[in-house]
Amino acid sequence: MESGFSYVDLGRIAYADALPLQTAAFEALLAAKAKEMTGESQLFFCEHDPVLTIGKSGKESNLLIPEASLRERGVSFYHVNRGGDITYHGPGQITGYPVFDLTYWSLGLRQYIERLEEVVIRFLAHYGLKGERLPGATGVWLDPYVKGRARKICAIGVKSSRFVTMHGFALNINTDLSYFRLINPCGFTDKGVTSLAMELGEPQDFELAKERLLGIFSELFPAVSQD
Repeated sequence: MESGFSYVDLGRIAYADALPLQTAAFEALLAAKAKEMTGESQLFFCEHDPVLTIGKSGKESNLLIPEASLRERGVSFYHVNRGGDITYHGPGQITGYPVFDLTYWSLGLRQYIERLEEVVIRFLAHYGLKGERLPGATGVWLDPYVKGRARKICAIGVKSSRFVTMHGFALNINTDLSYFRLINPCGFTDKGVTSLAMELGEPQDFELAKERLLGIFSELFPAVSQD
């Protein structure tokens, strides 16, 4: 199925180098929209060097060690203009930045976030895992309603202006989960985090995971006839 976006694989890249790329794509879409033109929606996949990012409504108290200690560990830290609280990005994680004009698919922001969650839910089904939503906790979870078992496998945090989006999601494939001990992930103190490798008991083919995820994005964000 033909997708309604172009795809860019940024590979392993520092957060500071990826942010200007998605920001430029975001501003280009907004500029096209201001001229009542259809711009190019783009989907970026990447792996980041270890980094913590905190959203505009995030609480500094959810960072559990001093910023100076982060530098000693080789972990960057950024305040960003997305929704959501604090999260970790790093090697073995598919970090995705859909820079999309939602009007192309006739989507509102809530519908868009639900569709992002659906992409990940369908992806996990390929591996025999049941991804679920948890009301009031954006993202995709495993066992969200089992006391003491709820664990997040994909975090979502989005910025939107005039229904153009940036930032996106972080899906743990072979992620080193020890980094999450530095924070209260997404502000939660009573829920865990997990990865595909953790759930399946062995590292997974990262390139295959990206390929599968991209295919589902193409299904759920297809090319739309403009007739």
